[in-house]
Amino acid sequence: MYFLYPAFLFALLSLAIPIVIHLFNFRRYKKVYFSNVQFLKEVQEQQASRRNLKERLILASRLLTLLFLIVAFARPFIPGAQNANAGKRQVVSVFVDNSYSMETLNREGSLLDEAKRRAKEIASAYNINDRFQLLTQDFEGKHQRLLSRDEFNDAIDAVKISPQSRNLQQVINRQENLLGNQAGTIKSVFIISDFQKNKNDKPIKADSNISINLVQLKAGNLPNVAVDSVWLLSAVHRPGESEKLVVRLHNYAAEKAEKIPLKVLINGEQKALASVSINAREIQSDTLSFSGLKAGWQRGEVQLQDNPVTFDNQFYFSFNVKQQMPVLLIDGGTPNLYLKAVFASDAFFGATRVADGNVDYAALNTYPIIIISDVKTIATGLAQQLKTYVAKGGTLVVFPSAEADLTNYKTFLSSLNTGYPEKLITQDVKVASINRQSQVFKNVFENFPQNPDLPLVKKHYQLSKSGAKQESLMSLATGEPFWEGYNSGKGNVYICAVPLNEEFSNLSRHALFVPVLFRMALLSGHDQLLFYTLGADESFEMQPVQTTEKQLLKLSKGDQNIIPDVKQQEGTTLLYVSDQLREPGIYSLKKQDSTLAALAFNDNRAESDMSYFTATDLEKLLPNAKPLLTAGNSSLKSVVAESNFGTQLWKLCIILALIFLLAEILLIRFYKPDQQAVIQAG
Repeated sequence: MYFLYPAFLFALLSLAIPIVIHLFNFRRYKKVYFSNVQFLKEVQEQQASRRNLKERLILASRLLTLLFLIVAFARPFIPGAQNANAGKRQVVSVFVDNSYSMETLNREGSLLDEAKRRAKEIASAYNINDRFQLLTQDFEGKHQRLLSRDEFNDAIDAVKISPQSRNLQQVINRQENLLGNQAGTIKSVFIISDFQKNKNDKPIKADSNISINLVQLKAGNLPNVAVDSVWLLSAVHRPGESEKLVVRLHNYAAEKAEKIPLKVLINGEQKALASVSINAREIQSDTLSFSGLKAGWQRGEVQLQDNPVTFDNQFYFSFNVKQQMPVLLIDGGTPNLYLKAVFASDAFFGATRVADGNVDYAALNTYPIIIISDVKTIATGLAQQLKTYVAKGGTLVVFPSAEADLTNYKTFLSSLNTGYPEKLITQDVKVASINRQSQVFKNVFENFPQNPDLPLVKKHYQLSKSGAKQESLMSLATGEPFWEGYNSGKGNVYICAVPLNEEFSNLSRHALFVPVLFRMALLSGHDQLLFYTLGADESFEMQPVQTTEKQLLKLSKGDQNIIPDVKQQEGTTLLYVSDQLREPGIYSLKKQDSTLAALAFNDNRAESDMSYFTATDLEKLLPNAKPLLTAGNSSLKSVVAESNFGTQLWKLCIILALIFLLAEILLIRFYKPDQQAVIQAG
């Protein structure tokens, strides 16, 4: 047996006090004279014997009461296997999982409420001088300090559900960062969670000098269907046109979900309705159509009815229906009449023409598509800006000049990882085929003739075969590419083998020319994403927005107003929201009173899978952790105390002290040796 506070044992010296009082009886006797004292002497001897027995029993009770009381303060214990450092100050980091899955109900209420109660029980098992760290999914800065037990309990009460979702490795790394600075202390980690499978799938690396304790809260395997994602099939959205929305649903349950009601709302108005059935553990995509949209920002919401897990039953998205689509035409100084005529034929396209020497580089990202034609030499500055433009998602269409500097074009296009014009071929040839599987030609032809009329070519540039992710749009009869598309960064580059010049081909007057350019333009939308994920996307790009100290950007939703950090970078505006956004929904990005965009934010769908690790799984993930703590309906305090300090005996000492105190009271109250002596004498 060992003592946690052995200094209290010096108080055992106080046991001498009742002994001294017993040995030195200061009672003064009064003499009484009798004629015959023989009989009285016999009675006095009997009374003295009985009185001495009572006093000795009382003395023993007092001594034992005082003894066990002193020993209780010394905190005796029988040491456990991991109790080599008893008596040292302890630093304890407690992680309380407050992700969405902790809203699940069990017999104790929500899992989060139980987790908070368990955290307080753990703290109560330690001494008043020990210190605690509270950590949640939010990884807040205020949780990077040590707290007293009372401060820790207050911080626990303030924990709320969070959209964040961290894996075990991130949590343990964060706890070790703080504990690593606490030299000369015993370091312990507690992780209170439901331990969803989706958060952790790799073995955890942890410091062997830190004791790791896992506390798993039990929840039933609830059925759940969630909207994982949505996307629109059209890149550019025109007023009044039909839109097709693809909704991806995920059934996380082990049984089939039957006839789940699904509806789409746009600006609060129901636009589509469906009923879907999904097999167990499967992902299914459904396409819903709607139309009748007006120009402006559209605030969309997908709703499904699925109980009992409801936090993922809504999915928000937003997009912009443009009244007009801007197109930038860059030429060598002379406007290209064919391109001007093409985009003048449809009022939806707003074409802006500029010479290659007068390009406003800062405004490039405001154009979804840029078309270069008749430029002999592409300047280095323009080439670098166009490379950045394409990398960020822009679409670039290149028609080389009839007098192109091929070396210059090679340098420029090679930097985009695309093909380039190598040499001029003066040979009459015809376009032999088109790739109808390409996105450019999809839905262009109602009926495709067996012998279509395709462009004629008198001379052309031979395009190199280098370049990644190449897609042929049109091919010549010789097998050479005539018009090709490339993926470059997040954008697309289309390169034609001929200038827009009738001396090279009749492409500029051919019936295919207009629909091909329109399709390229309509596929070139590079607005911000339809939605962002809370806890995952902490920054996002916008088109360039000029701000001043008096004209700040803010995100608004109802009564909430958030001012993001703004950074201008390479023709775009970066907004950093960090952890300021905590509620899903659609926020308006405003500059003063004008709305610049509508941004949709959704909860993290990683929390939707309601399947959990078993004790065996957790042992494989964290082989150095202590056995999984499960206290059931009882308190964790005794379990943690025994785990850290061994078998505690102070409670037993208190009980024994009370028993002997009660024995003393009973002896004084009911043990009457004088009365017994009188009865015997009679």
